[in-house]
This record gives sequence, C-alpha cells and structure tokens, in this order.
Amino acid sequence: MKKEYPCVEVKLWKITHNAKEILSICNKRGIDVIGITKVFCAEIPIVQAILNSGIKKIGDSRILNLQKMKSINCKKMLLRISMKSQSYEVVRYSDISLNSELDVIKELSRTAKMLNIIHNIILMVDLGDLREGVLVKNVIDTVKEIVKFENIRLVGLGTNVTCYGGVIPDENNLGKLVELKKNIMKVFDMDLPIISGGNSSSLYMVMDGTIPEGINQLRIGEGIVLGRETSFGRHIANCYDDAFILKGEIIEIKEKPTVPIGKIGVDAFGKKPKFQNKGIRKRAIVAVGRQDMKVDGLTPLDKNISIFGASSDHLILDITESENSLKVGDIVDFKMDYGCILAAMTSPYVSKYYSEDFICLSS
Repeated sequence: MKKEYPCVEVKLWKITHNAKEILSICNKRGIDVIGITKVFCAEIPIVQAILNSGIKKIGDSRILNLQKMKSINCKKMLLRISMKSQSYEVVRYSDISLNSELDVIKELSRTAKMLNIIHNIILMVDLGDLREGVLVKNVIDTVKEIVKFENIRLVGLGTNVTCYGGVIPDENNLGKLVELKKNIMKVFDMDLPIISGGNSSSLYMVMDGTIPEGINQLRIGEGIVLGRETSFGRHIANCYDDAFILKGEIIEIKEKPTVPIGKIGVDAFGKKPKFQNKGIRKRAIVAVGRQDMKVDGLTPLDKNISIFGASSDHLILDITESENSLKVGDIVDFKMDYGCILAAMTSPYVSKYYSEDFICLSS
C-alpha cells in the first residue's frame, strides 16, 4: 500500500501491551482502569487495541468521539465536565459523566427522565489544582442537592490534578478524597463505589505502592500511549514509548549556513528567532510543519539528526552527522511526545496507518 506523507504509524500491539501492563499493576492494588481515547481522537483501531488488553471501560472528553464509538460494546465515560447545552448527547452517549455544577446536573436529570433512564455521575472535587471541581468544604452541601435529582445516580467522587496547576497527586490530597467518601457514607447512608483518583500522574503512586487505599479507579491516557507516568516522567516497566511514530518525507537537501543572512525580524509566529553559528551544515527539509503538529515534541529516531526549527509547512533538520546516506524522497522517523501526538492525530493533513505486526517483539 502506498503511504501518504506525513503520516503517523501506530503499532497497535504495543498499545495493547502497554494497556495490559498498566491494567495488571493497577489491578494488584484494587484499581480499575479507564482507557482514555482523546489523544488519538478515538480512532477505532486504537480503541479496540486498548479493549483487547482487558480494559473494559473507555473515556473521552469529546461528545463527537463518544458518538464515533457508539457501536463499541463497552462502558463509556465523558471526561470533560458536561455542557448544559449538550445534556441530551451526554445522557445518550455516555454511561457515566464527570460533573461539578448543580445546574448542569439538574439538566442531565431532566433529560434522563425524558429518556426514561438513570444517568450515573461522578462528582469532581478540586484538591488544589484549580481546574474543575467542587471545593472540599462544599462537597457535603453539593451532595445534599444532587440526591434530590430523580434520574441521577451519584456513583463516586473524582479529582484531576497535574493537567492545569501542575499539582502532584500524593497521599495527602488523594487521601482527602477517600475521607470525603467516608463522610458522605456517614451523612447520607449511601455507598459511593467509585473513587477516581486522577490520571497518568497518579501512576507513580501505584508503582511505588503509596496510593491511598480506597482509590479504586484511574483514568489513563498518556501511560498507555507513551508508557510513562506523568508526574515525574518515569518509564513504566516493560512498556513501550514508540507506539506512535511520525514519518515525514525529505523534500530538499542542501549545505547552507546556520545563521540567516540579513537583518533578523520576527518569524511567521511573531517570535524573534535566535541562531547558533555552527558554520556550514547539511540541512534537510521534511514536508511537515507547525500546522500539522507541535514540532517541538518531535525526536528523530536517528540520534545523529537534530532539529534546527520549523515553519508552518517545513521542518528543518541538521543531517550532517547522520551515518545514513539520506536523499530527497527518503523518509525520516520521529518519536512524539503527548502534545505532538494530540496535534498530529487531530490534523487532517497527517495520514494515519495502523499495524498489527508483531515481528518487532524481540527487538
């Protein structure tokens, strides 16, 4: 099959492998895993690769992605707190949603009643990261109102840290979530089966054995995709960091100076670039740019290639030290960080290919 470049090549078996490893270490601590699909726009082959690991629930922040997955037989969670204007879609396409606003929950209840169903929600609690969630001091009063809604079932508490404020999950803040559950059980004589303790940033506590007892769910995206926890960037044992590879085609090779000739102003993105004079270097231009992805999240697989910079359409490489005899038309491979994968998988200008090839298992 002829490939269109630039493209992302996804090794589906590596996704399944990573998900299986993470599920195993979490299950040993009594923790369930929600496989998060937003970074790759819920592309069905990758979703299925996650489910092949034994993970039974998936989550996404976009209603459109949940709609895309409607024919997949598994439980689905809406990650981003619900929009009031999308109450019908939330109830229709998610089995459980994360919420923090009483007005929205009231609307979800009204919609669920119209559809003659009960909608499950997790109440999000802000433990200091200052993104979504009810403040700890207001949780009891909020639950008091939630239990009045006929078609809503409060099934748990959740939190999110690291993503906005950079707050690291620890025994203290996640411990507050467990204590809140105990208080709610006493005040309302009700069970909350789910205590959702965050995302891939909480994995380091699972790995270290320090995650508080009572945390029984994590929402894992980057851990599965890149094989690492996100609080400290530690590699997860026996996982892969190269399930997603960007491939770009060389469209020019020239020997040129490393400092532009002339008066330097701002570039196409309004920034004044700085250059280090390395003399004449062999430069390759790859047909991919900032319109396609977050180029500073790229790392060439050839360790002797470095990136000079990029414009909206062109990625400029230093290939002087490469031991490969690169020529125009050749393909250069790159690893991607999370933000780069997110942009590349969203871009209509980047083709996507999926491989089930297991030949590389021994490499």
